[in-house]
Amino acid sequence: MIQLRSIISVADNSGAKKIGVIRVLKGHLGRPGEIGDIVVASVKEAEPRKAVKKKEIVHALIIRQRKPFRRKDGTYVRFDDNAVVVIEGKEPKATRIFGPVAREIKDRGFNTIASMAEELV
Repeated sequence: MIQLRSIISVADNSGAKKIGVIRVLKGHLGRPGEIGDIVVASVKEAEPRKAVKKKEIVHALIIRQRKPFRRKDGTYVRFDDNAVVVIEGKEPKATRIFGPVAREIKDRGFNTIASMAEELV
């Protein structure tokens, strides 16, 4: 459940470490984001000399969430942390993705991110 003003860790090597959510791009206003949703965010912490800088506005894809997520088959999946990947269009800005990624990412058309992940859960 990712909502306005949430601070989330970034699970890629784009340079951003933590981002703050400005907007969840979803149908209804005020609805929290889930796995597979895109958020507009501001970079709060960043590594020096990387592609993404502090205070930059970016789009990011939610790949993990702590709140249990119900799948179509009735099972639930839950992760240890909330994490996103910085994207441009449907392609990631980074070259590596750290940690597990939910299977729903591939179902939503982000095949590049799913193939770069260490593990699909």
